[in-house]
Amino acid sequence: MTARRIAVVSAGLSNPSSTRMLADRLAAATVTELASRDIAAETDTFELRDLAHDITNNLLTGFAPPALETMINTVVSADALIVVTPIFSTSYSGLFKSFIDVLDPDALRGKPVLIGANAGTARHSLAIDYAIRPLFAYLHAEPVSTGVFAASSDWGGAADQVAPLAERVARGARELADAVARRESTAVDDPFDPATYLGEGRSFGHLLGGLTGE
Repeated sequence: MTARRIAVVSAGLSNPSSTRMLADRLAAATVTELASRDIAAETDTFELRDLAHDITNNLLTGFAPPALETMINTVVSADALIVVTPIFSTSYSGLFKSFIDVLDPDALRGKPVLIGANAGTARHSLAIDYAIRPLFAYLHAEPVSTGVFAASSDWGGAADQVAPLAERVARGARELADAVARRESTAVDDPFDPATYLGEGRSFGHLLGGLTGE
């Protein structure tokens, strides 16, 4: 059986970053959960900070540079998606939203998504439900019920003892693995077929014109 592919997107700005740490833990837990179901899985992890200039150029010109195009194709064709963003000003980061803006509006339709977020304090934990989850609902993706938030204290001795981060990671990974197991493996589309990046019924005008409505 073909291994399932999980695309992992980290929107952290620093290096190293707690955003990437959380993304790695979610990815590893998901692969473990899938293995327990006798489903092989591979992960492709992307740091948006490495593609920030390409994302900006795509927003300005409507064309994705090669590295960004490769990432977009990987994300769109994956069997599931794990996304983790830092919380700035009570919402997802601007870099994370800019990446979402360069995707075709239908690119994530029906795709299982595990949402993660991190911030300095647990006061921002509700941002997953009032900011990030509605964004993926608008894109017609299928976020799993559990969103995993990590505050700075979750990485140290003052971590939440009632619902430890490890338990939350395991629960989110379990739900994503269940969603992947229910779906047939995503076929790898022909990258030269316009339908791959335009979607059914979309025209070359969308590709050449950049973002919808421009």
